[in-house]
Amino acid sequence: MSERLRPWWLEEYIPLSESSFSMDIQWFAAEDEGRTEDPTEQKIRKSREEGKVAKSSEFSSAIVLLFPIIVIGILGPYMLRQMSEMVHFFLSISVESNILGEGRIVKAFVTYLIKLVGPVMIVAFSAALLSNILQVGFLFSLKPITPDLNKIKPDFIKFAKKSFLSSEALFNLSKSLFKVAIIGVIAYININKELENIIGFLSSSFAYSFQATAVISFKILIEAALAMLVLAIPDYFFQRKQHTESIKMTKQEVKEERKTTEGDPLVRNRLRERMREIMTQNMLQKVPEADVIITNPTHFAVGMEWSRESMAAPVVIAKGQDNMAKRIKSIARENNVPIIENKPLARGLFAEVEIGEIIPEKYYQVMAIVFAEVYQMGEKEQEVS
Repeated sequence: MSERLRPWWLEEYIPLSESSFSMDIQWFAAEDEGRTEDPTEQKIRKSREEGKVAKSSEFSSAIVLLFPIIVIGILGPYMLRQMSEMVHFFLSISVESNILGEGRIVKAFVTYLIKLVGPVMIVAFSAALLSNILQVGFLFSLKPITPDLNKIKPDFIKFAKKSFLSSEALFNLSKSLFKVAIIGVIAYININKELENIIGFLSSSFAYSFQATAVISFKILIEAALAMLVLAIPDYFFQRKQHTESIKMTKQEVKEERKTTEGDPLVRNRLRERMREIMTQNMLQKVPEADVIITNPTHFAVGMEWSRESMAAPVVIAKGQDNMAKRIKSIARENNVPIIENKPLARGLFAEVEIGEIIPEKYYQVMAIVFAEVYQMGEKEQEVS
């Protein structure tokens, strides 16, 4: 295509050096719009609330076609009787002088409509409801039918790309052509199989011809509906993939959502600091209740409490490192809590045991030695006093 004859609306989308047949059908891929991140749970939930779910219309159509056909096949004799009765009724009253009196025509019309169409309508509605529940579960949303003025603004370039040049358009075209071909093959096989019988209709009674035609038509409809149901399976997975692509998010959207759900990072950090301050304050208040403080001696300090009557083993009620260790020891001195230096024990308890937890069994023996030393210190103080 020469530059002189090149349409203006192609300049933005197709480079001059490329053939018009080398267009990328993934123009509408999420990556092209910067949406590279998988949707979050909140995004999926919000999309579902708005009625945007992965759903195959082919599956719904196949179910809605299959079940009413089965009902018509089952209720065929009943429906024929009702139609015969209806024709007989209307022909019988057609010779009367006052056929419109007392609303007989309206009553008869409504009655026969309900008898003939009612069962099929109920089954079709139930099948449509069932097909949607099987795909998306129980979901009721008015969002898809809510008027949106922003959607009225035409964008013909985008519409043309999405309708004719996208992967979805190509898939839908292939799907439609394949469906027509499948239905044509099914109809051809069934009619060809009964061709001699169909030719014989010329010399057969009307009742026999009608019944045979109904049987052939019913077989074609059932087989076509089953074929559509099978074809709906890959369509469902394709729609799921397309739906996931459509709700992918940009990195900025993920950040904004995380900020919205979890709060501003500065606020979160401040809350964490405040929580640490509260926990530290509570821990320091328990230091005077300790039976012994085990130190490193300069880097670690662990406060232990033990009661023979209420505890199975000693419990860590306070611990700290560096400056916090100094504060724990300072409070312990002010409250006459024994301080014992044991470097391996202090390091082990600080690393392995959280505040409020019982010490592991491997520390029982060494802790027994520590508490024995504490009791000896207490006895000496009593003797001195």
